[in-house]
Amino acid sequence: MKILVLFDVAHPADPNETFSAEALKEEDKPTEADVLEALRRLGHEVETLAVFDDVIGTVEKLKAFAPDIVFNLSESFYHDRAHEPNITALLDLLKVKYTGSGSDALLLCKDKALAKKVLAYHHVKLPHFVVSHRAHPLRRLRRFTYPAFVKPVCEDASDGICRASFAKDEKEAIERARFIHQKFNCDALIEEYIEGRELYLSVLGNHRLTVFPPREIFFGQVPEDVPKFATFHAKWNDSYREKWGITNGPAKPLPEGLQDDLTELARKVYRLLKIRGFGRIDVRLTPKEEVYVIEANPNPCLAHDEDFAQSACMAGMNYDSLVQEILNTAVA
Repeated sequence: MKILVLFDVAHPADPNETFSAEALKEEDKPTEADVLEALRRLGHEVETLAVFDDVIGTVEKLKAFAPDIVFNLSESFYHDRAHEPNITALLDLLKVKYTGSGSDALLLCKDKALAKKVLAYHHVKLPHFVVSHRAHPLRRLRRFTYPAFVKPVCEDASDGICRASFAKDEKEAIERARFIHQKFNCDALIEEYIEGRELYLSVLGNHRLTVFPPREIFFGQVPEDVPKFATFHAKWNDSYREKWGITNGPAKPLPEGLQDDLTELARKVYRLLKIRGFGRIDVRLTPKEEVYVIEANPNPCLAHDEDFAQSACMAGMNYDSLVQEILNTAVA
């Protein structure tokens, strides 16, 4: 197939510039490089398109190359992640097929509070939560269970999540919410902190959904009395991960029967939030074997060494086969 790999960059770019895998790695785009190399190994005719702020140039490149499908790896426009759904909306208007979720799922999941309200309506088990609106910040938290966990409503990839996100009482929760209002210029989600294991459930497909074996984040060197959760550094800072023995890997053994429950839960959340193509559902498993949905991620990271691809590998699907299957779901 003729495939256009679409991704964003943090600076103006010529729509007609072609990127090699090596050039993408220099741009700190390892996922894009991995996907590009896989597509070429699979024998597809591949072109690249980097977007920053040029709508007209993007449309012209799409018309000129006329791809059978766009492999969509874009996350921002004008270097602003709030515009991520607009890219897929543009592709829909141009009647171009693309991989991954559409603007409906991206809009819904980007607003973490709204996504949680949808799931709560359908009786999905969630941490208790409230929203502190930037225009009208909360001053009190009535009948709230502590400790609390505070994060931006509309950020991705654990942006805005650090040790200070863990709040022991009302004072700390309100202070952290106000910091988020000022730093990120957005609403803050204040939710009950759920102690337990953090599991990642990777889902592939549109109608018939495949749920891969769960992955887990481990905090090997973090002291027992320190809360354990995936901060920005815990996810993306290699030296920080090495210092604290933080690793991701196959989930440790689960209680009997829980694997099937997790599979059905992942499928339910995936469908309720209109995710398609591929997605990841993050959950917490408490010592009492209760499962809480923490977050849903349409179009999660596809780098070959990240959780989604590694989860597929655990199920016997190598990286090239995974990339081809994502294409197949988009065509279908």
